[in-house]
Amino acid sequence: MPVWICATCGNHYPETGKPPDNCVICADERQWIPPTGQRWTTSEELASNGYRSDVREVEPGLLGIGVEPSLGIGQRGLLVRTSGGNLLWDPPGFLDEQALRAVEEAGGLHAVSSSHPHMYGAIIEWSRAFDAEILLAEADLGWLTRPEADVRSWSGALDVLPGATLVQCGGHFPGSAVLHWAGGAAGAGALLSGDTVHVTPGEDRVTFAWSAPNRLPMPERAVRRIVEAMRPYSYDRIYTGWWSPTLHRNAQRVVDDSAERYVQFLRGEAPSVI
Repeated sequence: MPVWICATCGNHYPETGKPPDNCVICADERQWIPPTGQRWTTSEELASNGYRSDVREVEPGLLGIGVEPSLGIGQRGLLVRTSGGNLLWDPPGFLDEQALRAVEEAGGLHAVSSSHPHMYGAIIEWSRAFDAEILLAEADLGWLTRPEADVRSWSGALDVLPGATLVQCGGHFPGSAVLHWAGGAAGAGALLSGDTVHVTPGEDRVTFAWSAPNRLPMPERAVRRIVEAMRPYSYDRIYTGWWSPTLHRNAQRVVDDSAERYVQFLRGEAPSVI
């Protein structure tokens, strides 16, 4: 029996004779179900339709693993390489032998984690392929659609590997997290944010959203909590959940400035607001 994959978000559901009636993640107000109704697929169907992994070096020590053509919300995973092992972050919903081989050649996989439930993707398959530990925020465990998985939960902050720390920020989901990679950006530090923090298309500022597709804003207290959770960590770069955009430099200052600007708009205090 196949693992069922939601075609809209890319999350996996248990092996059963037929798919569930709906995807609980897409039925939530932060996601969406197509007007034509719930759609399901399988890894076998995707492969037969020409889907394949897209593996690229993002920067030294950081490997990107995406899917071509785009699947679900279109995220690409990031493999962070450390002296103590590798961590895969936000894996997309499809993997193949090319992706498995690339990770094997990069040193295998110690752990796999995710920023929030929209990006759990093929996390179970990656864990099984490399006997890797699954690390998920305790606050969001109820959203895991494969309850048979053996998961280690965490909250607050967790040092996973040398220079790799999971940080719970909340906001989008109660357990929404970032991964701080101290060795990123040539040692200046990088944040892997999923969509806890959104880099804008001009790659010169960031923004925040409770639901990006449904255009629902983040309340002020949540924005401030995100910024404060990230403050103890030094970082100069932010990678979101997609190949682009990326905030390449001065990320810590940009986050602080963008958060204040965002709050001005929430309060109706921005000078340009009529």
